[in-house]
Amino acid sequence: MANKVEVKDLLEAGVHFGHLTRKWNPNMAPYIYMERNGIHVINLYKTVAKLEETNEALKKIAASGRKILFVATKKQAKDIVAEKAGNVNMPYITERWPGGMLTNFVTIRKAVKKMASIDRMKKDGTFNTLSKKERLQVDRLRAKLEKNLGSISEMTRLPAALFIVDTMREHIAVKEAQKLNIPIFAMVDTNSDPRPIDFIVPSNDDASKSIEVIMASVTAAIAEGLTERKSEKQSEKEGGDEAKPKEKKAKVASEEKAPKKASTAGDDLTKIEGIGPKIAEIFQEAGINTYADLADKSEDDLKDILTESGPRYASKNPASWPKQAQMAADGNWDELQEWQDSVKGGIE
Repeated sequence: MANKVEVKDLLEAGVHFGHLTRKWNPNMAPYIYMERNGIHVINLYKTVAKLEETNEALKKIAASGRKILFVATKKQAKDIVAEKAGNVNMPYITERWPGGMLTNFVTIRKAVKKMASIDRMKKDGTFNTLSKKERLQVDRLRAKLEKNLGSISEMTRLPAALFIVDTMREHIAVKEAQKLNIPIFAMVDTNSDPRPIDFIVPSNDDASKSIEVIMASVTAAIAEGLTERKSEKQSEKEGGDEAKPKEKKAKVASEEKAPKKASTAGDDLTKIEGIGPKIAEIFQEAGINTYADLADKSEDDLKDILTESGPRYASKNPASWPKQAQMAADGNWDELQEWQDSVKGGIE
């Protein structure tokens, strides 16, 4: 993977500095190397391993064409996250987390559309017909919406994952993502609880240098995934141009006559709303490799598999996954997309 981070780089950035020992969370014990002068020191070898795992998962999500929402509202992280996430064209929240951002996404989208309608008013001249007081009120509303939601204006559906800096500060975002089965990636310090997080990066989440080095590595992996997606699209486009119309018609006709069979190759289960890379891996280990395999399972079957994988996954709600998988197995991608857009996080 490009831009691999070494332990020396993390050491220089102060990633190893944890919190005071009296403020620690015992669940972070596996990631703590030692205690010095009343401060916990994070094991950077484990940080590097976890960062590589995180980068690989984020790269896959980016390559699939879905969005990763970055969340960091603390002062020392805001500008860094806005710059790094903006460079890879990913949405981010750096002002404050609007309650219901994920669980009430429809309302948030209405607020974003309000911005677009104000812009249209200014273009078509309607804005100039308003009184001076009304124009001032509209301008203030537009500025407020831009400040809080401008960075997510292009996020038309729920994100495929969240990347959070400081899970204690962004606890509402963590709870909303958990409720909707959205995978959570996060920088987790020694005072935080790592259990709700799917992909943790044990690190100092207070120092700007530490945040910058982790964000640089993460966004480099996302950029790599986006580049892969772009090259795949290009090759598909070139291959599509060479295909003959008669061959296409013959293929469609044969598909209509032949009964649909489950694909022998593994399908990308992360296209099902609510399934992240880690859960897809768990299902593959349980012998669920295709959409058809997933569609054949009941909600109870899936819950049993998730429960066996640990308490972090036992709380996930797989109720709609077989239904989504059936649409994917049948090739009804437009129907699946429409359903996912209308249902919050795959929960009916």
